[in-house]
Amino acid sequence: MTNKIDTILFDLDGTLINTIDLIVASFEHTLEEYFPGKYERNDIPSFIGPPLSETFERMNPDHVDEMIDVYRKFNHANHDSLVTEYEGVKETLDKLQEQGYAMAVVTTKKRDTALKGLQLMGMEEYFPVVVSLDEVTRYKPDPEPLMLALEQLNKSPEQAVMVGDSEHDILAGKNTGTLSAGVSWSIKGKEFLETFDPDVMLEKMTDLLDYMESLEKQSV
Repeated sequence: MTNKIDTILFDLDGTLINTIDLIVASFEHTLEEYFPGKYERNDIPSFIGPPLSETFERMNPDHVDEMIDVYRKFNHANHDSLVTEYEGVKETLDKLQEQGYAMAVVTTKKRDTALKGLQLMGMEEYFPVVVSLDEVTRYKPDPEPLMLALEQLNKSPEQAVMVGDSEHDILAGKNTGTLSAGVSWSIKGKEFLETFDPDVMLEKMTDLLDYMESLEKQSV
């Protein structure tokens, strides 16, 4: 391996911070208002990953902006009570930072909500670069947001790993030319993510430390 892998791009929701209960509750609240009784809780994982505009456009193109507004109001109001930590994430980020890895968040959330989550979990210090929906015209799995993060870190795709809980993250890594790591705690399920052929599947976030160490040995 000629390039040293020294950069890690992370998805936010469902990867670094546990926003699953919040996201599910926000969808349930919005869908019950616009489609009473039509959707059940087990329908919701299929809506997670793309920006809200794309999801709601498919459901009801005449009311996209209204639905986003209803979703976001509920989401912001309940954010701090429903967002929780994943075990091992802070420990992993601490060690990666100590080891000198460049790190960024690449998310399809709006910037204010993404920063709210990072601040709540005390993770802002690890991420000098946050690329959100507000900074791009195309979103994962398009390479644009990953390339923007890499540019801001002054890194190339060959130096990076994309870590995420959605097929959009795995495909974005492949489309950009980075390695990709799936997380087994994805709401969509480990088996589903494995069908997109990530380079590694993390059972817990601390597994990322072992994976980065193995890549380090390969580059020597």
